[in-house]
Amino acid sequence: MRILGIDPGLAIVGYSILDVDNERYELVSSGSIRTNKERSDSARLLELTQDMETIIKSFSPDVASVEKLYFFKNQKTIIPVAQARGIIMMLLEKYGITVNEYTPMVVKQTMTGYGRATKDEVALAVSKFVDGKLPKLDDTIDSIALAITHARCSDERLTAV
Repeated sequence: MRILGIDPGLAIVGYSILDVDNERYELVSSGSIRTNKERSDSARLLELTQDMETIIKSFSPDVASVEKLYFFKNQKTIIPVAQARGIIMMLLEKYGITVNEYTPMVVKQTMTGYGRATKDEVALAVSKFVDGKLPKLDDTIDSIALAITHARCSDERLTAV
């Protein structure tokens, strides 16, 4: 199964492509889409649309695991993040990719066994699943954690690390 993990945002979208075969995890690709802050929101959304479409076409994921908005501390960024997430969800639907949504708490619980784990604890758990050096950007690590979470949640035999 090929999973596209997505941590949505307008400024930065973290993404990862994870191939899962039984209990073997292979990180095929990961990175971020960074939109130009000097441009209008509509131009940034178009940029995000084009880049995300390229990723989908290049990697042909079977499913997607997307962070679900549930509560947002920063009221100034909730609308742009929701707009970016809407674009992402629309593209996944357009290409017939099944979407699975997980809150940050579910991801943390699945990855570490504790729903209020820190970013560093999640990154450490991610490193136990994928070989090689992890990306430095939190958004990209979060996208990998989202993909792993889907793989683990879709296989009820597995438990948190």
